[in-house]
Amino acid sequence: METLEFQSEARQLLQLMIHSIYSNKDTFLRELVSNASDALDKLRLESFRDKDMKVDVDDLHIVIESDPAERTLTVRDNGIGMTREDVVGLIGTIAKSGTAEFLRKLKEQQSSSSDLIGQFGIGFYSSFMVADKVTLVTRHPHAEKGVRWESTGESTYTIEDVDDAPQGTSVTLHLKPSDDEDRLPDYTEPAKIREIVKRYSDFITWPVRLGGEEINSRKALWARPASEVTEEEYAEFYRHISHDWNAPLETIRMQAEGTFEYQALLFLPAQAPMDLFMRDSRRGVQLYVKRVFIMDDCAELMPEYLRFVKGVVDAADLSLNVSREILQQDRQIQLMRRRLVKKVLSSLKSLMGARPDDYKKFWGEMGAALKEGLLSDHDNRDAILEVCSFASTHSEDTLTTLADYVSRMKEGQEHIYFMTGDSRTAVENSPHMEALRAKGYEVLILTDPIDEMWVDAVPSFDGKQFQSVAKGQVDLETEEEKSAAAAKASEFADLLSWMASSLSEDVKEVRLSTRLTTSPACVVGDAHDITPTLEKMYKAMGQELPKIKRILELNPSHPLVEGLHSAFVSGERSSLEDAVELIYGLALLAEGGELSDPSRFVKLVAERVQRTF
Repeated sequence: METLEFQSEARQLLQLMIHSIYSNKDTFLRELVSNASDALDKLRLESFRDKDMKVDVDDLHIVIESDPAERTLTVRDNGIGMTREDVVGLIGTIAKSGTAEFLRKLKEQQSSSSDLIGQFGIGFYSSFMVADKVTLVTRHPHAEKGVRWESTGESTYTIEDVDDAPQGTSVTLHLKPSDDEDRLPDYTEPAKIREIVKRYSDFITWPVRLGGEEINSRKALWARPASEVTEEEYAEFYRHISHDWNAPLETIRMQAEGTFEYQALLFLPAQAPMDLFMRDSRRGVQLYVKRVFIMDDCAELMPEYLRFVKGVVDAADLSLNVSREILQQDRQIQLMRRRLVKKVLSSLKSLMGARPDDYKKFWGEMGAALKEGLLSDHDNRDAILEVCSFASTHSEDTLTTLADYVSRMKEGQEHIYFMTGDSRTAVENSPHMEALRAKGYEVLILTDPIDEMWVDAVPSFDGKQFQSVAKGQVDLETEEEKSAAAAKASEFADLLSWMASSLSEDVKEVRLSTRLTTSPACVVGDAHDITPTLEKMYKAMGQELPKIKRILELNPSHPLVEGLHSAFVSGERSSLEDAVELIYGLALLAEGGELSDPSRFVKLVAERVQRTF
């Protein structure tokens, strides 16, 4: 027997492993089962490569044994095992490390070497979170003798040869007393062992046995051919990972091969998760590496706007930190994320074409969340637009895609017209819609809060610019109408200038309108102004904005405006300022806006009504 002493830096590293790296003590069993699974994989591979290796690979398995009286827990496999040199090189990783550089990187949580995952020497040492002493006995098929390694995780460890070690590896943990305050359960309890294996190791290839019973399902649906998996199995698995009683609306399978391999089994729910629009909503994709569960709610693999997607991604190899708990933003992760997003969006497009009723159900539940991607995912913006649906003036009860809108555009129409608002009724009754309705132009009706934001960020679709009917100039006139409008503008020029001066505290310009047919006036924004609704949203979040002056447009054909113009031309201006204030107030109310001084407006209206009697 040799007794060796840990170097000082290695002792620090070991203490860091035990006390800081793993946030959940249960993960020690995940590490040991994962190591055992790797040993079984290696033995099977070696048996194919080395025909002289006399081993039985018919019953490769992992056994967990607990002894409550002795307070021990043993994880045993009949895999590849290790020679004495292997033990020194692998389990001795920490013992012989002694490098300040490795310790520094680990402390900074920057280690991303995937060789450290699934090997003895790193995850193995998580055993000391729950054990006062760890004993390992192992034998390689080519070795005549086995090796015993033992340590209390303090300053020394021992290593010696043993004559009667079976092939494979057994790790025995001499457990610390259970302690609820320290979140240290009784790991000799069969129920606790089953719970951990079910959570982390349910889908590994090899059977995990406890008391003679196999306790892992091994049913990794994503690893089986699609032809061998039934819809009910998919539904059962979806319910298991999502805690949703309903069957999924759509099942999405994906397999990437080549230099970087992974499999994905994703689901679109039929009903929106209850926390879909809550601040702390969770994303539903679980990450596995070689069928070993790594983490829930993997934000790095699915963007926030697809947080309703549930499922599993299983990578053959992935750069994680040593605790397997924090992903690094490396090329592999980014590549997986891009491919997964494209697959989900292409599946939605297929669903839209093949099963329109199911797509309609999806859009009603999750459409508002999906549209968030128009703001955050520039690379996939066109693909998102293709699977979006919107209400429009074309139909009262059927939504339209942008492709269908474009196909119905009038000859010579250059813009996709839209209007945002609180409700369909408010939009349809808005004065801004009058001329477009009269001329038969279709207008998208956008009433989700997110619509207020994405329409300013997305310039076009299929080469057609988006145009708000409540902002900027809306060009609907023929050349003849433009000529007549220019003459009218010249005729009204003095009135418009005087009104702009009178309302200078509230408006930046007064002009004649091309969008009004029946209303006397409306208020519009410049092309790049934020809408009043968006302004309210910012203020509700505590963000104070500078006052935004808008534009007052007048309908020169309306009797009220004609009368105002006649009175101005004739010089009867004594009460015109009040009339101008009323017209501006009416325009604000017509769009659902708020008056700055409601009591004054009521007083002016009352005085005007009184004069009629």
